[in-house]
Amino acid sequence: MNLLVGDILKMKKPHPCGSKEWELLRVGMDFRMKCCGCGHMVMLARAQAEKNVRGVIRDGVTFSLDQIKSVKASGDRAEEQTLEASDGE
Repeated sequence: MNLLVGDILKMKKPHPCGSKEWELLRVGMDFRMKCCGCGHMVMLARAQAEKNVRGVIRDGVTFSLDQIKSVKASGDRAEEQTLEASDGE
């Protein structure tokens, strides 16, 4: 799964504060994530995090899992803009 620092992950289960959204602070074998509700930070194994992700918000645009898996993790956002344009039709 192609995830970038700064992405907001929508998770399967809510945090005790009630928020299901987490900001991605570090990407590698482990993810460092910050709860968007209360600001609590956790480290989570990549496999566990990817298993529980239900959607990704990148630059204000919500992507499904199928879309985010197909987007290459390059620095260029042109492919994402193409996805965004095709979703509107």
